[in-house]
Formats: sequence, C-alpha cells, structure tokens
Amino acid sequence: MNRRCREFIGWARDNGWDIITRSETGLELSDSIASRYKEIPEGYLEFLNKVKQCITPSQKTWFICEDEYNNSSDIAFKWNEFEELSLEAAEDNKEWKAEIISWWDKHLPIIMSVGEGYSFYAIDLANNTGAIVQGFEPEFEEVEKIANNIEDFFELIITNRIGLL
Repeated sequence: MNRRCREFIGWARDNGWDIITRSETGLELSDSIASRYKEIPEGYLEFLNKVKQCITPSQKTWFICEDEYNNSSDIAFKWNEFEELSLEAAEDNKEWKAEIISWWDKHLPIIMSVGEGYSFYAIDLANNTGAIVQGFEPEFEEVEKIANNIEDFFELIITNRIGLL
C-alpha cells in the first residue's frame, strides 16, 4: 500500500473517524461497477483493498467502499444516488438522461456527503484521468477539480486543506 494511503488511514483513526479495515484479501466489485469503470486508479484500488468502511465523526460524510459499490451496505444512500437524482430530474428528456449517464460513466464517485446539502467527490476517468473532482446539488455534473490524484487528495484531507464534515 502506498505511503499516503497508510498515512490517511492512521490520520482518520486518530481524528475519530469510524474506520474499519478489511480482513479478507481480494477486492470483489460487482460486474456492474467493474464493467462500467474499467480504469480505476491503482491508488484507490489499494484503499478499497484495505478499508471496509470510512466515515467522518459527524456520520455525514463517507467513502464509498466495496460494500457500497456492491449494494450490500446498511448506508441509506446507494453509491450512485446522485446520478439517480439527476436522472429523476431529467424526467422524460432522453437526450438529457443520456448526457447524465455518459458523464457518470466517466466519473467514479468515491465520497458522498449530506453535511451541507448533498455533495460528492469523484475520480475523473476522462478529462483529467485520476484527478479528484467535487460536485454539489442541484447540478451534480458541474464539478471542480480538487486534486491531481487520490494521493494528493489524501494529503489535502490530512493537512486540513479540505474539511470533510
């Protein structure tokens, strides 16, 4: 596991996050995730291989881990909840729905938050491959680049330059 990922896990524990590490080996993402997101960066796969659950002390922000991606967690939100909300907003507009699906095909959500409205962080798998972007409701697909990669993202959290509620 890379150094930055280990540092983040230690930092999260030291700062009261609800973090459970995985005891089993081998990540098994559902076929729907594996076929949709073929190029998940190695740094995030390492994190998913090590962490089963990672939730902020407020319980309002969490990393999406294997159980969430496989729809087998007890968290009330599905891993693609914000995509589904966007699709619901598009109603019967087929072109808009196709644009939403296409956008989410290129952005793997990794963190969800309900702290100050709905927001998320995702890995950009298209334009800035591997970059971490952030989006907010109501226009989830309008995002801002936050970090060049998952390792830089962990660093921003550890150094409190990103405050996750």
